[in-house]
Amino acid sequence: MVTSHITVLLADDHTLVREGLRALLAGERDIEVVGEAATGREAVELAQQLLPAVVIMDIVMPRLSGIEATRQIRQICPATRVLILSARSDDHYIREVTALGVAGYLVKQASAQALCAAIRDVHQGKKAFSPSIACRLPRQCAAHCGTCEYRQACLTEREVEVLQLVAEGLPNKQIAPELGISTRTVEKHRSTLTRKLKIYDTASLTRYAIGAGLIDSDVRLSSA
Repeated sequence: MVTSHITVLLADDHTLVREGLRALLAGERDIEVVGEAATGREAVELAQQLLPAVVIMDIVMPRLSGIEATRQIRQICPATRVLILSARSDDHYIREVTALGVAGYLVKQASAQALCAAIRDVHQGKKAFSPSIACRLPRQCAAHCGTCEYRQACLTEREVEVLQLVAEGLPNKQIAPELGISTRTVEKHRSTLTRKLKIYDTASLTRYAIGAGLIDSDVRLSSA
């Protein structure tokens, strides 16, 4: 008889993907899905509330990128293991999440069996990487220090959050309630990050955010 479960939080902005993963994992006696998050911010909040053993995290997420959400979860829930599950396997994504200490990185082409095995492995403290990712890890570690572009610019956590929301097309008056701050504070953060980046228009900020991996080039942006 199973006496304990590996609690899992699913973080993916596609409802069908989350439903498919939940249905798949429902057949595993030792794995229990305890929550679902459709945005990076929601993933951080639910991780803090639920303290799951494993978070299955997509890379490209609205409101807070999977990379930034992973960084925050690693800080506030150090016992939680983050397993990346993404259709993206670009070098810069691998570089960033590896630097954050993720427990594994699977491509979405992975089999159900591979995913379940990876969840069990990372729960036991092991690493789990798809072969196509694993073969590139030494090169990534040797070639990069792991400090991403927007970290090199010395942006604060809040400024990174504002940058992503600006790039997603939200005006200041919508960013304010999203972050739980005043519009005036948003304006201050936006002014500071543009000064640090030396970028002063929204289109260029958006291109910068795409290059930094905060949003994807084909992500559906909110209308201003």
